[in-house]
Amino acid sequence: MTQPNLIRRVHGHRPTLLDLYCCQGGAAKGYTDAGFDVTGVDKDPQPRYPYRFVQADAIAFVLEHGAAFDFIHASPPCQHDTDCQRLRGNDHPDLIAPTRAALESTGRPWVMENVGGAVPKLRAPVMLCGQMFHLANYRHRFFETGGGFTLAQPDHPEHLVPQAKMGRPVPPGHYGQFVGNFSGVPLARKVLGVPWMNRDGIRECIPPAYAHHIGRAALATLAPALGVAA
Repeated sequence: MTQPNLIRRVHGHRPTLLDLYCCQGGAAKGYTDAGFDVTGVDKDPQPRYPYRFVQADAIAFVLEHGAAFDFIHASPPCQHDTDCQRLRGNDHPDLIAPTRAALESTGRPWVMENVGGAVPKLRAPVMLCGQMFHLANYRHRFFETGGGFTLAQPDHPEHLVPQAKMGRPVPPGHYGQFVGNFSGVPLARKVLGVPWMNRDGIRECIPPAYAHHIGRAALATLAPALGVAA
């Protein structure tokens, strides 16, 4: 396992962001485009992750190093709260509460993301949808904020385009769902803006457009302390 170095702010450099449970880096791409210097952490190797990466336990890492970053994003594994996994009877750890406790201990501003099934456990989450960012997809994701950071709920456009059935090819005039063992990786890469990902990364990723939106809001919050333009 890689031994991480502390990453400290240097005047004039981009603000730093810790990307916990980073997987293949959908959120990281959005935050980088927004203006952050991103470091990803995941317990599994992530050779497709396009930025600085540390293989480590996310909760242990943030407890030890989280306070050294300007902003923290966390995406605890969602399998515990997906309908598909419950139907299969699979058992996955519920990491939302322990992750929240670790984030709160850092004293840094943060956001924690998960799927619709986890909403009862999230505190006043904001929902983001692909339609808010002109993506040909819906993919609802929910974001709890903390550490002094807040996020306004954008207007939610009506869903007017039908979705292809789960796992089926996407017919003309439909949106793909891109979950499970879905068909159409090239289309999903294009629609979600993640050309470097494989199917495993796509099925769980946050579209970079979502993280870019959050990142710009975070920079506006951080700007007075960092002395940077929002």
